Amino acid sequence: MELFFKYLQYEKRFSPHTITSYQVDLQQFQEYLKETYHLEDIKEANHAIIRSWVVSLVQKELDSRTIHRKIASLRSYFRFMVQRGLAQNNPTLRIKAPKLAKKLPAFIPEDTFTQVLDQGDFPNTFKGQRERLILELLYGTGMRLAELLGLKISDLSLSASTLKVLGKGNKERILPLNTSLTAVIENYLSLRQTAFPDNNSSFLFVTDKGEPLYPKYVYRVVTKYMGMVSTAAKNSPHVLRHSFATHLLNRGADLVAIKDLLGHASLAATQVYTHNSIEQLKAVFEKAHPKA
Repeated sequence: MELFFKYLQYEKRFSPHTITSYQVDLQQFQEYLKETYHLEDIKEANHAIIRSWVVSLVQKELDSRTIHRKIASLRSYFRFMVQRGLAQNNPTLRIKAPKLAKKLPAFIPEDTFTQVLDQGDFPNTFKGQRERLILELLYGTGMRLAELLGLKISDLSLSASTLKVLGKGNKERILPLNTSLTAVIENYLSLRQTAFPDNNSSFLFVTDKGEPLYPKYVYRVVTKYMGMVSTAAKNSPHVLRHSFATHLLNRGADLVAIKDLLGHASLAATQVYTHNSIEQLKAVFEKAHPKA
């Protein structure tokens, strides 16, 4: 199993967060094997055993997306085992996952983020401007949480108003920066240099001790400031990414351009945002059209 996790890390270039999810999923399946079938080795699992595990997950009323992810983790593991000659067959091939309920991406209204900046307390200190820059980069570029935390100072090209991001599958993309966001970055870099004159960390975001920033901190920042103006049940970094894409589409941006900005591998992943735009069009129609 350790070989598999190293394969995900070094060959597939998965994020630490994704690898942790795989570890949790496989560990849970291993515990199910021990408790239910008294088996120690995952390789001993067959189609019937895996199917019974999936049924048990459904009976626990887990979200269908969570079940899909767990099945995907197991599929990847057995595929790896067969490829390396460590198993003769993949018992997950005929496993069917429960149907996914269509779920539209959550997003905030266009004026909400402006309210966050207006109402939020962002003192001109290293910490204050770090929190502001976290919010502005997430909403202003649509980057993922892992991409934000992986940003290096060398990825910035302020003279060209661009930013290099290392996305999923180790794929690089260049994102544009508007004038106001560039100014926030310049101010943050100045305060960072003052706070840590001898810090050689290459990461753009560091903690108060000068160490690389961690996911929970970003979640706390987003929840803290978005909670001031939004009653949404889930205020997360990914909601700002969804909002970035939805607002661009609402203002007439090309879907292919949004795909490239988000770093999606295919247009199908980006098309989900068109549903949100259609819902907005319906609302405008019902409000404004005399025959609505």
